[in-house]
Parts: sequence; C-alpha cells; structure tokens
Amino acid sequence: MSDTPIRDAASVVIYRYIDDVPHLLMGQRGKNAVFMPNKYVFPGGAVDEADALAALSATVSDSCRARLGQMADLNRVDAIIAAAIREVWEETGLILGQQTDQMPGEIAKDWRGFYQTGHAPSAEGLRYFFRAITPPGRPRRFDARFFLVNADIIKGRLDDFSSASDELSHLHWVALAKARDLNLPFITEVVLAEVEALIKDTGTPPSVPFFKNDTAVSEFLRIY
Repeated sequence: MSDTPIRDAASVVIYRYIDDVPHLLMGQRGKNAVFMPNKYVFPGGAVDEADALAALSATVSDSCRARLGQMADLNRVDAIIAAAIREVWEETGLILGQQTDQMPGEIAKDWRGFYQTGHAPSAEGLRYFFRAITPPGRPRRFDARFFLVNADIIKGRLDDFSSASDELSHLHWVALAKARDLNLPFITEVVLAEVEALIKDTGTPPSVPFFKNDTAVSEFLRIY
C-alpha cells in the first residue's frame, strides 16, 4: 500500500462546437513532469490553500454541491470549485468569471493574475460529473473531481492562450471523435466516454461515477 498522500484536485473539461462538431480543450504535460509525463490531459491540478479564500460570485447547482459534499469535507467543496476555475486560468489563460469592479481586500498570490483581469471567479455552468482517486504506487496521488462546461461561458477569445502558463503545451481544441488518438492516461479515456454522453444532454447527470482507490481495494461507485 502506497503511503503517498492523496491531495484534493479539480479538472475541467471545456467543450465547444466547431462546424457542428464537438471539440474539447486539451494540452500535453511536459516530458519531465513527475505526474503523467507526455500525456494529453484537461486543465486541472491540486487544490491550494488560497482556493479556500476565493469568493465565488456564482457557484454550481445545488445537486452538484450535494454530490461534491458526499464522502468529502464539506468545508472543502468551495475550495475544490475555486481550484477548478484557477487551474483553467493558469493553464489556458481562459476566464470562468463575472466582471466586477470590487476586488477583495487581500488577494492571495495564486489568484492575483485572475483578479487583475477584472473578474471574480464564477462556477456558473460547471457540472460535476466524474471523480477518481489515483491508484497506489504512483509518485503523486490525487482525489480529482471533474467538471464539464460549455465554452460559451468563457470570457475572452477561445483561441487565445497567450496568458497561459507553461504547464501544458500544444493547447488546442481537439475533435471529440479524435481525442482517443492522443497519448492519454487511462482515466482520461474513461472520462471521454462520459463526456460524449453528457454534451448531448445539458441536464444534471443521473449519477457521478467514482473510481475509489484510496485503499488497497479498488472500488467503482456511483454518487447520487
């Protein structure tokens, strides 16, 4: 059994239609990355302490919040949501937010760039649809919650990644039908199957698949 600590994390699947074909925003992790080198992934990462202090101008639906609160510390729910928004900003330069003239009195370093755009973080349109814990034996382990969002919610130009960090390279919109041709982690392949069904139905998912690997026994559960 691995003693690697499991960190809360969030990942966001952003989709848009180009010529009536669904596309997803993906990028490639560096070849020297400790976790999933060279793999194509969705924007995402670990929850930081500062995420718990980020004031959301809008949050997810009541059903999403309830599901996020299952098998988790309720005090961490908003931090997980905020981390999803921050990671999208850091790794792509795209904004999930609402314009505001009122800035918080103190802004944590991790959030300064975001607030300087004149926006407050907003989870409007985010749908929680998947959860997975990294199996034992990996150099890093995460309890990752996946969110789906239509790119129509994004503020700014969808093809402008000039404000992105260098955490992901080759950022591009890949056709959903072609995504499996990329070098993907196993769990991303599973997520793609869920996405394919969900973008055809904008309602609340009937349940959230959960790959639970926090013990020596792997379990597949559903969160209702």
